[in-house]
Amino acid sequence: MQRLARRATFSATISGALALLAVTGIRLLPAEEATTRYARMAPIDQYLMDRKAEIALARSAAPDAISREATVLVLRRHGYETAVRGRNGFVCMVERGWVGALDWSEMWNPKIRGADCLNPPAARSILPLAMLRTRMLLAGDTSTEVIERMREGFSRAELPPLEAGAMSYMMSRGSYLTDAGNHNGPHLMFFAPVADPAVWGAGLPGSPVGYASYWLRNTTANQQANGLPPVTVFTVSVRQWSDGTAALSHMH
Repeated sequence: MQRLARRATFSATISGALALLAVTGIRLLPAEEATTRYARMAPIDQYLMDRKAEIALARSAAPDAISREATVLVLRRHGYETAVRGRNGFVCMVERGWVGALDWSEMWNPKIRGADCLNPPAARSILPLAMLRTRMLLAGDTSTEVIERMREGFSRAELPPLEAGAMSYMMSRGSYLTDAGNHNGPHLMFFAPVADPAVWGAGLPGSPVGYASYWLRNTTANQQANGLPPVTVFTVSVRQWSDGTAALSHMH
């Protein structure tokens, strides 16, 4: 029962494309402290990685049977570029904080390294949004400008609609997802055009399913997303890392 409660607590704290591990008994970084600490973008070099190390971390997001044939992206100074062309339709990458909710207090945290492997429907419909926001934010645009650009993109059919079955793997032992708690925890993410997470039973006491809006964390701020399609990110924690080793001992 204690283990199940911990897993439910973990799932309920996921936000956007990044997970926030908040297990009972672990002190979380106060939101106001994170907001002050990461108020603006750090020098770009702090977000970059060695190319080989980034490819390896990206592949570790999912079991080898999935990631070894996946396309791999790496972050460069102006956005993501393809480092390895895959054959199975999956796309693995290492997300930085800005790929999560655009009002997250750790959006500019240069330590964030979220290994993610998107399945083909997510690669076709979620990845273009991550690529767009990355290019715009690295070019100096604001979160408000990113939201407006995406709103225009959807209204003009320049951005693809969310595909049924879109999901991704975030099971890397090497990820750093937040300054809160233990920094990491393996989980799966499911993207759905659902406005009311209660239809999935998400976030309810005892439910292993967590949720967050893809666009913004703050409920009031989500009014800015009017004109954008509803996209809820549902999360389910899993018991092992992508290499098959048990993860429950990590969640203490």
